[in-house]
Amino acid sequence: MADAAFADSFELYDLRVEVIAPPGAVIQCNAKPGDSFEVRGEMLHFPPGQGFSMYSLAALLPLLPAKQRATVPNDWMSTDAEVACPDPHCPTRFRIIRLGKRVFRHAETTAVPLPPKDAA
Repeated sequence: MADAAFADSFELYDLRVEVIAPPGAVIQCNAKPGDSFEVRGEMLHFPPGQGFSMYSLAALLPLLPAKQRATVPNDWMSTDAEVACPDPHCPTRFRIIRLGKRVFRHAETTAVPLPPKDAA
């Protein structure tokens, strides 16, 4: 990323969010163990024909942008990967897995220009 042509670049992790549950559990959110979706940049990608509970998604959404960013090893965001289903009667958890990193350019992700180097 030191290349001057990409001086406005940054990296984000692609993520996979996967449903996990104890064997034989009664799942209230209509998910099935192994159901998943991926996050690439700002886009959510669902496998064909698979849905996802909007309530479960609402519980996950605030964490996904933070999980996409690089963190130090001691940060809880680096170590904690499971989120409980928002229904207190559902034993489901959602495992957030960091996949490979993807490079983005500031100019391609916002209309707001970077400040001049001497103003930073």
